[in-house]
Amino acid sequence: MTSDQEGAMAFYGTLLGWEYTPGPTEPGAYVRATLGGAKVAGIGGTPPPGGRPAEWTTYFAVDSADEVSQRVHECGGTVAVGPLQAEHAGRLAIAADVSGAVFGLWQGEEHLGWQVAGEPGAPAWNELLTPDVPAAAGFYRAVLGQQPSPGPDGTTRLLVDGEPVAGVRRGSGARRPRWQVHFAVADADLTARQAVGLGGQILDGPLDTPRGRVARLADPQGGRFAVVQL
Repeated sequence: MTSDQEGAMAFYGTLLGWEYTPGPTEPGAYVRATLGGAKVAGIGGTPPPGGRPAEWTTYFAVDSADEVSQRVHECGGTVAVGPLQAEHAGRLAIAADVSGAVFGLWQGEEHLGWQVAGEPGAPAWNELLTPDVPAAAGFYRAVLGQQPSPGPDGTTRLLVDGEPVAGVRRGSGARRPRWQVHFAVADADLTARQAVGLGGQILDGPLDTPRGRVARLADPQGGRFAVVQL
């Protein structure tokens, strides 16, 4: 979500090779980002001026956005938006966990979600940075049925049917808890330099991690994301 949708489309289109197709017009202006015709992300517009800060939102697939939203409340989280219908694409809600980290719920109908992952330009990993890993892992287990499991990189992985779908890692107490999306790239160092040339910023790295070489970046509107060289 960004107050400069056209600027964001230009930045990510050049950096990650995305093209765009129209998305639902409800609840707001929205385009789907595609990679070789496969859906990989979405960019929505917030009304300027004074719109929300630019930010990527991690969505989790659910069978019922209404039922899971109720569990969010029961487990100590909050639901800020919805559940509401995004035309025929699906039903969504925007929520926050017990630490205040924002995430989305997506009940897919015509649009189910990513169509490719782990390839350059596509999503690779989603990770929650939080000061209280056990509390966060317990919240997502209760709300979404994801089973926590220790990962080899010190990250608690959230599993669905034994497969890791996201991670929870201890973050700095000076930063608010948040989900961070990682996009796959062929060369993290080159992508970081290209991001700066396009008006973005390098926030951290590039550095080697157990998941691959990672750079944490910000787009020209301040939206934070990471790239990982797999």
